[in-house]
Amino acid sequence: MAKRKQNKKEEDILIDLNEARAQAGSTFEKFQVPIIAGIGLLAILLIGWFGYSTFVKAPKAKEAVKQIYKAEYQFARDSFTLALSNPGDQFPGFLDIIDQYGGTPTANIAHYYAGICYLHLGNFEVAIDYLSDFSADGTITPAMKNGALGDAYSELNDLDQALSYYKKAASGSSNMAVAPYYLLKTGMLLEKNGNNAEALSYYEKIKTNYPTSPTGVEIEKYIARVSGK
Repeated sequence: MAKRKQNKKEEDILIDLNEARAQAGSTFEKFQVPIIAGIGLLAILLIGWFGYSTFVKAPKAKEAVKQIYKAEYQFARDSFTLALSNPGDQFPGFLDIIDQYGGTPTANIAHYYAGICYLHLGNFEVAIDYLSDFSADGTITPAMKNGALGDAYSELNDLDQALSYYKKAASGSSNMAVAPYYLLKTGMLLEKNGNNAEALSYYEKIKTNYPTSPTGVEIEKYIARVSGK
């Protein structure tokens, strides 16, 4: 992997769709940090790809799990620069985990964590690089990866790419938190681009499939707005 330069600029970098941020932020705020903790992302990946028996027998994989915890702690605290390279107590950051434990499930998930860190730090090209190197599997993590890539491309004003990834995220999961969030983001971006009929179809999916989600509770105002255009 080519060496990447770290940008120390720290700022909020959610997609510049203020209504989408206000509506969906309570369920998926700050680039999925709370949801990562809630679904046990690392455990899902470890068990899902390699199997528990393989994992416990692999010393390198076991050691990687022990070493990443401090970086995850800093990540959960929104200390993204520290999580990347200096989490403290002589533990490796995500970048060192990737370099030192390549080929392990933990190194793979470190790519995702690093991508999200760089999103928060405003280094969108590097975020795309790391997120693209993350091998996602299952019913939740592919949507999270694609959604984060959509956010990065949106910040780079590459709205075609952003829309493509949001659509992948929206269709890639039925999770009550993840799916309606990206259905809304897709609809908002379509509406912004003047594709009102297609935007309406995404809003209606939220109403039909996720009516009790935080997004679904207020989706009627989006439907009414785009229907009147």
